[in-house]
Amino acid sequence: MPRTTKVECPGCPPIRALTFDVLGHVKVIEARSKQGGVLKLLAVARKSGSVEVLSPVTGDLRVSITNSTHPDLRPEDDAIVGLHMFKKQIQEASSRSCTLLTCTTKGHASMRSVEVPKSPQDSTSCGSPTTWNVCAAGNIVCLKVDGNEDYALFGGKGVELNVWDLNTCTKNWTAKSPAKNSFDIFTPTWFTSATFLNNDDHRKIVAGTNSHQVRLYDISSQRRPVISIDF
Repeated sequence: MPRTTKVECPGCPPIRALTFDVLGHVKVIEARSKQGGVLKLLAVARKSGSVEVLSPVTGDLRVSITNSTHPDLRPEDDAIVGLHMFKKQIQEASSRSCTLLTCTTKGHASMRSVEVPKSPQDSTSCGSPTTWNVCAAGNIVCLKVDGNEDYALFGGKGVELNVWDLNTCTKNWTAKSPAKNSFDIFTPTWFTSATFLNNDDHRKIVAGTNSHQVRLYDISSQRRPVISIDF
């Protein structure tokens, strides 16, 4: 199911779109910019497993990096399903670097800083990526970073929601499946979308499931949802 999520981006209209086609391929696009036109960047995750940083004004390719951290996996078997471009560095007037967070279907998360050249002809430099696994089994479907860009939320098919501290790359919280219903039936874990309830509080999470439920979590109080609504 196609989904579009709006993100705040002063200076020009922001875009963050996740689209899915009939073949199951996932395309992730995210755009951010600076006020005054100092630095405008567009990050695109490709089916080939690479991530490109483009100029949304001219379309020029500024940086291209390979996201593959597991050479034994083909890109089509472990596609990028989540991409986030951090706004912290971009909003600094003197900075020409950006930090990218990606996550693949198998839960391979990667975060790296990329130096953006002044012109497409200049050489680029990329820092060594910080990598970790956000799940041991299942498939990641959704990735979301909180408003302060200190925490990331992951979830998917067979993967309970889990929150990670991006400063230390450690897991802070994992959701717990709801109890069986009155018919003693257990609902398999399958999150299709998740986000933080507001920009200033990473402890409140809203998620949608494949079983037509919307769940509200408060990670400061418990692991199971505080509210579940069927639709």
